[in-house]
Amino acid sequence: MELLTIGAFARAARLSPKALRLYDELGLLRPAVVDPSSGYRRYHPDQLEQARLVAWLRRLGMPLARIRTVCALTAPEAAEQIAAFWREIEADTAARGRLASFLVQHLSRKEPVMPLTISYAVRTDQGLVRESNQDVAYAGPHLLAVADGFGAENDDRLASAAAVEALRPLDTIVPADELLNVLNDAISRADNAVRALDAADVGTTLTALHWSGSQLALVHIGDSRVYLLRAEELFQITHDHTLVQAMIDEGRLTTDEATSHPQRTLLVKALHGGQRQEPDIQLLDAEAGDRYLLCSDGLHAALDNETVRRVLQTTPEPEDAVRELVRLANDTGGADNVACVVADVRPSPLGRPAGSR
Repeated sequence: MELLTIGAFARAARLSPKALRLYDELGLLRPAVVDPSSGYRRYHPDQLEQARLVAWLRRLGMPLARIRTVCALTAPEAAEQIAAFWREIEADTAARGRLASFLVQHLSRKEPVMPLTISYAVRTDQGLVRESNQDVAYAGPHLLAVADGFGAENDDRLASAAAVEALRPLDTIVPADELLNVLNDAISRADNAVRALDAADVGTTLTALHWSGSQLALVHIGDSRVYLLRAEELFQITHDHTLVQAMIDEGRLTTDEATSHPQRTLLVKALHGGQRQEPDIQLLDAEAGDRYLLCSDGLHAALDNETVRRVLQTTPEPEDAVRELVRLANDTGGADNVACVVADVRPSPLGRPAGSR
């Protein structure tokens, strides 16, 4: 079969001669023949399929080094790598979208007409099966947080405790124009604190709310959750960073199938010694009468949403609510540690936003 000149090959592959020369230099797409005297390149028509694949992958924005890897694979393996790359792009785009949404909310925020306050209660429990408790919860006038540690049980609560302790400086009033930087610094401190443990396969989830008196700023990574009870309806505010949730998002798994999936606890995001991962950050508008629940998966995996809603709806005081939720989780077998915080948003009796125990 007759070889194609670089110009003819470029036109057929929808690539420029300049791009073909670059791909040759990188070892990505070698010409079939290079004239030893003139250096003129010629290509075999059978190379068009790979050239077109390179062109399409470049249009996806895939880096050249990764394209080289994909081109060396079989078709099924290449397909899986392309799917994995696109999942990363979608996750990055979603994270950027959440940041954009946060900035829009942050710059558009308005102070409430009615001053609001929060009252709260916090509780952790080892459960009935685990030999140690790696869950940590914290509640203060301006900070609510839960963390679920994982790894060797003899490391106990090191990762979760380190992460929550790193957030403690958030338990104060933060000026509106400093909020985003303060949140970013706080999550960086938490990440660094976990890394400083220098323990393999040890890490933690981290979910926290910062209370400003008008809005709640959420920082979230992992599969601990925040629920909102408003007007007798229960809403899950956070998005689980788990393998099964990613499969649900992609339509490969139903919600019912996820509850019994063997890898339902496998995290795709957490604070640990591996690659740094960006948390979700968003602002939540508070209303008088709202009730928030922060909890580890030891609670939300044990109790269905209707049970959680019923307890939050029918138990007036936060202290009684956390006690009842932990009791019910243990009644199902107590298979995991439990951490939970319940916080109520109420009109401030002092006429100014504040936090109260």
